[in-house]
Amino acid sequence: QVQLVESGGGLVQAGGSLRLSCAASGRTFSRYAMGWFRQAPGKEREFVAAISGGGVRTYYTDSVKGRFTISRDNAKNTVYLEMNNLNSEDTAVYYCAADLLYGSIRPSFWESWGQGTQVTVSS
Repeated sequence: QVQLVESGGGLVQAGGSLRLSCAASGRTFSRYAMGWFRQAPGKEREFVAAISGGGVRTYYTDSVKGRFTISRDNAKNTVYLEMNNLNSEDTAVYYCAADLLYGSIRPSFWESWGQGTQVTVSS
């Protein structure tokens, strides 16, 4: 497993931008697919975006396509989520996750999780 620590959350106005970061421990970061999930109050945790270990493959949930970008810097053991044109429906706790397998949008399939960072979008 890897240890993950998210940062970059905060309060932003609708239409604004934020960049989340997730720093991972360990020397095998590039072997892991990385994902971002979010959980709003009273709702289940949902998939947002994922990136393969080498960073070549990415995919997104439909509601964030064209607004969010996932990327990674394997030299820094860090994955990012650039979020633009935020709206109130993006308000949630955002979690990063890691797994050796790439391709699942189900939270239960992901091995390691960070503690989460709050993103609040005011209208």
